[in-house]
Amino acid sequence: MAHWFHKNPLKATAPVSFNYYGVAGSPAANKICNDLRTTRARLLDMFTDITCTPEVMKNATDAYFSLLQCFICSFIVSPDGSTQDNKMRFIQNFRWTDTLQGNTPSAQQDMVFELVSMAFNVALWYTKFASRLAGKEKYPEAKDVHRSLKVAAGIFMNLKEMHIPRLITPAEKGRDLEPRVMDTYIIQCQAEAQEVTIARAIELKHKATLIAALAYETANFYQKADHTLNTLEPECSSKWRKYLQLKQHFYMAYAYCYHGQTLLAGDKCGEAIRSLQEAEKCYARAESLCKEYRQTKGPGTTAKPSEQLFFIKLGGLIKNTLEKCQRENGFIYFHKVPAEPPTLELKASYGLAEPVPFELPPLREQCTPEVYATFDLTKGAKNDKAKPKDEEVKPMKEPDLKPQKDTGCSIS
Repeated sequence: MAHWFHKNPLKATAPVSFNYYGVAGSPAANKICNDLRTTRARLLDMFTDITCTPEVMKNATDAYFSLLQCFICSFIVSPDGSTQDNKMRFIQNFRWTDTLQGNTPSAQQDMVFELVSMAFNVALWYTKFASRLAGKEKYPEAKDVHRSLKVAAGIFMNLKEMHIPRLITPAEKGRDLEPRVMDTYIIQCQAEAQEVTIARAIELKHKATLIAALAYETANFYQKADHTLNTLEPECSSKWRKYLQLKQHFYMAYAYCYHGQTLLAGDKCGEAIRSLQEAEKCYARAESLCKEYRQTKGPGTTAKPSEQLFFIKLGGLIKNTLEKCQRENGFIYFHKVPAEPPTLELKASYGLAEPVPFELPPLREQCTPEVYATFDLTKGAKNDKAKPKDEEVKPMKEPDLKPQKDTGCSIS
């Protein structure tokens, strides 16, 4: 299953020193700044480390975010019970690229912007980790791929609902933190997690009704994701949309194919034939979209689904099942084939992917009100304010993974 998933590039960022000379007025305050610098650098290294595991990633993420919150959380409560903004929140300028916008970064002087941008990258890492697992010759248990995609969905959802609304400056159109892009990432993660469920259900020969329903729900996810992007500029979204469209048609082909098997088992041979004819149309459209996708320029890795045995096998399954239905209809049923395809009103009772809830780690124990009080903004600090917003940031060098032999097995 190598090259089965389309993945946009990781976000890149400019270095940050956290050298607040004068402002950090105590050894404990200086230690927080030094620890922020080292934990940030370590977390950024983990994004491109091929040996990194979810456990290592979580530890690196918790180490950084537990410290970063020292400059976000409120330590002062007013007499009326309201909290005051953290005085350190706006001391530092951060620059991050966006997955669809090349190397020209967005910039905000806000620790919350750093939090959501870094967490966004953590979510992207989980999707790429899942893709790497799915591409291994010795396939892992499906739950490892499945869980990574659900964790990613949970992080994206938490950022959208809890943290992005806290930004003083709203995200510009087409940038990663704007609602359309966030929604698409959430939906795509859920859809890809359900693909794992479908592969597992087929491998274990579950009922055709369950497989058809899961495929239909997954196709609808991909359609919803595609429609979410339809108002973005084509030059940054066209390739991504082609991927979402080809996956939608591929899983509609699966839905009609397995629904046809269900109809045949219920002695509705004419309707079964029409369902399988529709599966043929959807599969042909998916093949066509695979070619369009490969030829479309845009950010991200280029998936090669039409070269995978999981894709090729469906074409053979549709052909063989349709021929069987036509033979049976000629010998036994003599049913009229309807002009219109059957309406799919399939609802999966099992196997739907829900995001894994994400929570920030607790504040590091060294971040106390007493230490916070030793930060003094009146002393001035050296920061990155002078750097221009439109200066390019070097892209992250992601590992170049060579595809391994495709055995045709599903991730199971």
